[in-house]
Amino acid sequence: MSDTLYDIEVESIDGKRQALEEYRGKVLLVVNTASQCGFTPQYKGLEALSETFAKEGLVVLGFPCNQFGAQEPGDETEIQEFCDLRYGVQFPMHRKVDVNGDEAHPLFVYLKERAPGVLGSRNVKWNFTKFLVGRDGTVRGRFASTTKPEKLEGPIKKALSEVG
Repeated sequence: MSDTLYDIEVESIDGKRQALEEYRGKVLLVVNTASQCGFTPQYKGLEALSETFAKEGLVVLGFPCNQFGAQEPGDETEIQEFCDLRYGVQFPMHRKVDVNGDEAHPLFVYLKERAPGVLGSRNVKWNFTKFLVGRDGTVRGRFASTTKPEKLEGPIKKALSEVG
């Protein structure tokens, strides 16, 4: 397992490798997403958070995942087109990942270890689980799929106000 969040690499939706080191000093909201989920309209709220708080240092990172009800069956091109056309998503989207199991992406292994779910569960329960990461790379919170993005304004403002 990685020692810090910034040791982890991800792949953008267009296949470019990227070190999370690039986000050092930013507040991150990491979300596993899906295009055919009851929570998919949260893309709109996530984009609104991104637009509202980007200048202050928030970066929303979307990670499509097909592990829950096969609700993200498309390939990366289809996912990107859906997000652009349907919700005007401008925040960074990434290649499809697993968030649970033996093939779970190292980012989600890291996040789940530092912010367990209800009753200490390490698994992500469903699409649109959200992890808030402070400027210093510390995981500040985990929020369920049912937590609407607009309900995260308070925790995001608090994280933005803290020095990294």
